[in-house]
Amino acid sequence: MFDVEEEVVEEVVEEEEEEEVVEEETGEEGGLETDGTSLPPGTEEPTAEYRIFRYEPQSSEDDGSGGHARNFSYDAENDELTIRGLAFDGDDVYERNTRIGSIGGYAIYEADTTVSDDITGDDVTQISRYRAVVGMSPNTANGRPRSSFAIVRTGGYVGYGFGGFVYQREGSVVIPTDGQAVFNGNYGGMRVFDGTTGINYTRADAQVSIDFEGFGEGPTVGLTITNREAFDENGDIVTDIEMPNFYRVIASDVTMDANGEVTGTVINAIDGETYEEGTYYAIMAGDATDPNDGGEIVGVLVLENSANLDIGWQETGGFIVYRDFE
Repeated sequence: MFDVEEEVVEEVVEEEEEEEVVEEETGEEGGLETDGTSLPPGTEEPTAEYRIFRYEPQSSEDDGSGGHARNFSYDAENDELTIRGLAFDGDDVYERNTRIGSIGGYAIYEADTTVSDDITGDDVTQISRYRAVVGMSPNTANGRPRSSFAIVRTGGYVGYGFGGFVYQREGSVVIPTDGQAVFNGNYGGMRVFDGTTGINYTRADAQVSIDFEGFGEGPTVGLTITNREAFDENGDIVTDIEMPNFYRVIASDVTMDANGEVTGTVINAIDGETYEEGTYYAIMAGDATDPNDGGEIVGVLVLENSANLDIGWQETGGFIVYRDFE
């Protein structure tokens, strides 16, 4: 997605590389079908041998429409992110957040709050800051991060507002035919609200476990999200919303396909009542049969609260997990 090394998740980016632009590879139609589940739109004819790119589909809801942002580019020299496809998000250039530079090990960028009228010079007020969370693997393929994701959201709407996410794999994947594996890493995202404005940052630990023989139809996959925390825009921890863990949901139709792609669900509960539920989308990269590699998985999780509360929320987060994560 972006030509940059691991330094992007640190406060200072030292490596300078050529800018890489990400564009959508297909039209507006819905996702591909894999093992009875629907993947987001993107690469139309995915294979195990080549790059796969996915982006958030546009929602039919006027007040909560994701999927408008699909074109992301990163300027490593200036540590700037450019996102196209959103209205009133400054001049499309997002700079590194000076208050919270990273969350869950992933970099945070923000757009300007005003733009000058080209003729009068008057300030044009923008939507309350759009923010973006960006994750890139330190491993490379074809000279680029082997796994990467980017998510953009704003807390400037009373509803969930507009935004988008992208995630992708560079290079090929080799998937074992037997045995089991566990991949660990960080999760970082943002939470927006329905019924009020504002935005929270969220972080957690992410784990993906795989039984490569599964139920006989392909590798069976489970995602676990634990040790969840939320922070406000100043970096102060948020305690007024409970954040129970998500434990893996194992189902016979949650299988990784031959291209390394999978989609599944997560759910949690408080006092026996469903509290939050969502869907994750992921791609495996690398050679998971090679002890010197082990492979990795990049994914995006979108969840909403199900409890009967006065305020609803939508959380979108990304994760990159590894066999040798420490």
